[in-house]
Amino acid sequence: MAKGRVQPQNKVQDEKYNYRLNREIICPKVRLVGDNFDEISELAGKPIETGIFSTNQVIRWAEDLEMDVVEISPNADPPVCKIIDFKKFIYDRKKKEKELKAKTAKTVIKEIRFGPNTDDHDFGFKVKHAIKFLEDGEKIKAYVQFKGRAIVFKDRGELILLKFIKELEELGAAEELPKLEGKRMIVMIAPKKKKV
Repeated sequence: MAKGRVQPQNKVQDEKYNYRLNREIICPKVRLVGDNFDEISELAGKPIETGIFSTNQVIRWAEDLEMDVVEISPNADPPVCKIIDFKKFIYDRKKKEKELKAKTAKTVIKEIRFGPNTDDHDFGFKVKHAIKFLEDGEKIKAYVQFKGRAIVFKDRGELILLKFIKELEELGAAEELPKLEGKRMIVMIAPKKKKV
């Protein structure tokens, strides 16, 4: 913590991360943990390790390092604290949560329907839509719908889907070959990972 930065109004206010900092920590002693003991030892002029210290001493070390004392486990006895840059700590925490959220984001699946007698113009139109979906990172469920006796044309349906996969091979890959499910022949196409 920089000298003079002890007023609570300078604290990074965020309801989700409501930690006590610096002079808001009122217990006389705290358990100090962390990974910057080399810097603290240098300041103290003696080896300092994880342990219990007077709160005022820990706050002085933090001030000299221009960092903050953050109470990370207030219910422990004594409370567990770290000497860190609080703004950076919150930034890293939010970044990790955002990355985690991005990884668990739901995959959008767009459906594209063909008939066994889809003409070239209609096919081209559907390929254009599929390209946009794949560029947006969305999955495609492409299927040929057979009505009534049209099921006898399942070979034609398979050819349409294979041609569709071929048209999109630069942007997406079929998860498996087209397969018949009831009166539909289906293929799932996932977007390829972009090379950075």
